[in-house]
Amino acid sequence: MNAARTTILALRMLARSPLRAGLAVLGIAVAVFLLCAERALHAGVREATEANGRDTRLIVYRANRFCPFTSRIPERYADDLRAIPGVRSAVPMQIVVSNCRASLDVVVFRGVRAEDAERTLARRMTFVAGSLADFLARGDGALVGSALAERRRLRVGDRFQSAGVAVTVAGIVEADGPQDRNACYVQLPFLQASAGGVQGGEVTQFEVEVADPPRIAEVAAAIDAHFAADAAPTSTRAEKAFVARAAEDLVAIARFAGWLGIGALAAVFALVANAIALSLEGRARELAILQSIGFRGRAIAWTVLVESCALALAGSVLGASAAYLALALGDFGIGAEGVMVEFRPSLAVAAAAVLVSGLVGAAAGALPALSVARRPIVEGLKSS
Repeated sequence: MNAARTTILALRMLARSPLRAGLAVLGIAVAVFLLCAERALHAGVREATEANGRDTRLIVYRANRFCPFTSRIPERYADDLRAIPGVRSAVPMQIVVSNCRASLDVVVFRGVRAEDAERTLARRMTFVAGSLADFLARGDGALVGSALAERRRLRVGDRFQSAGVAVTVAGIVEADGPQDRNACYVQLPFLQASAGGVQGGEVTQFEVEVADPPRIAEVAAAIDAHFAADAAPTSTRAEKAFVARAAEDLVAIARFAGWLGIGALAAVFALVANAIALSLEGRARELAILQSIGFRGRAIAWTVLVESCALALAGSVLGASAAYLALALGDFGIGAEGVMVEFRPSLAVAAAAVLVSGLVGAAAGALPALSVARRPIVEGLKSS
């Protein structure tokens, strides 16, 4: 029997039970949706915390402090930091967050001096709207990361308030790093005053750029040694190591979510196997008749495999497409202690989910296919 004709026959058989097939497809779509969401969370955690040999940025924080509300370092440390061998630049930064705990809607304000905005921020950002000049022209101006702007539906000129800080959007910027994409940059004196501090007083952290990436650990150790006896000792880490420590809860959530992905694949297997078993139970006599008129066992098995793969692929394409659109339009992210992890949509993840679900569907249909192919014709004809 021609394989193409057998495939068409299998699809026609599947279409004869539209309700059963539709419910199976919807169940598989939900499972694949959850699988894609779990993979997006894993990808976001990996992007935010996975270090590489090209990293050049250090975060200097107050020792034994965690939430930005508790980290206070004198702004005068900037001159000492720049004098340490291997340090290219040191940017004092005030951090104000709307919520220090894990949350899906965290607003992170980062206060920087005007000269640092021109020298460092401008190099790693691309303006989608507005300009740096507009930002520097007004004290309450803000540069809003593209992800935060999409999440809050912000445009240039909008008035925006969170955590007791009210700003005017002077620019929307795109950046490579998830922290920049989800931050709201304002001028340091303005944020210090809004947080109840004084200009030139204390900041939350310093962002240090090192000249030689292989020496990043050596420079970090030198910084901490320099301030060890000071009234405000420091704890210095590479930026992604700092994010990994601050986002420990999020990393734990991502690990647990891995079980959700395994459960989603198990659900796909169970749904396909159940749908095929019910389908074969109602068609036992019909399949026996097909065998009696010349269909070989392998042709019957092929029809079953086609049905199982069709169910799995239809459901997985629907679920993966829905997940991609939801993640792309929603710009979801989760934050903790002033760092952000994004749920980034990925066509590669969606394609992988469809492929894996198709393989799981084929595996779920393999045993029923072998069983029906080996069933004696007489036994099938006796079925009612």
